[in-house]
Order: sequence, then structure tokens, then C-alpha cells
Amino acid sequence: MTPEKLYEILDKYAKSRGIELNKDKDFVLDILAGLLKNEERYGYRSCPCRLATGIQWKDSDIICPCKYAEPDIKEYGSCYCGLYVSKEWNEGSIKRVVVPERRKQT
Repeated sequence: MTPEKLYEILDKYAKSRGIELNKDKDFVLDILAGLLKNEERYGYRSCPCRLATGIQWKDSDIICPCKYAEPDIKEYGSCYCGLYVSKEWNEGSIKRVVVPERRKQT
């Protein structure tokens, strides 16, 4: 699969959830390339913005979309890596802030 094909799939997914992909398509394609690289490496699409263990059950919380995406988007308008965002975030009608890491460090 190519990042462009994955973009089409995830764009439909995002819209079905009432969210959007970041409007910076080059940025999104870089994130998607990382997801695909992690899928090739580990067999699952772990968030490329976090360190995966390579053990799927240990990384289940960071398989994209991660379990933190929804609360991050609700609170900050963007998920941790900036792939999924709210309409307001894309429009610039809310302040863009760095989303803090919610994942507990082990």
C-alpha cells in the first residue's frame, strides 16, 4: 500500500467520525509513510510519533488511531501526532497547542 492510498482510506474514516485529516497533506503523507513502515516492521500500524515495542499487545494503545486520539481531539483539536484534527483546528479558529503525551511511560 502507498501513503496516497492509505490517505484515501483514512480520509473516509476521519469523515465518518466527524473529524478530519490535517490539511497539510505533505505532513500527513509523511505520517502515513511512518505508519506503513511500522506495519512492515511490526505487523501493525503503530503511531510513528511514539516508540513501539514491537509487541502488539503492549502497543495496542498506540495502534493508529491510538486510544488517545479522541480525547486529544476533544481537548486540543488535534491528536498527539497531528494526523487527525477537528474542523476548527484545520480552519485555524482554535488555538493550536502542542498536545501533551497521555501515554504512561514504562
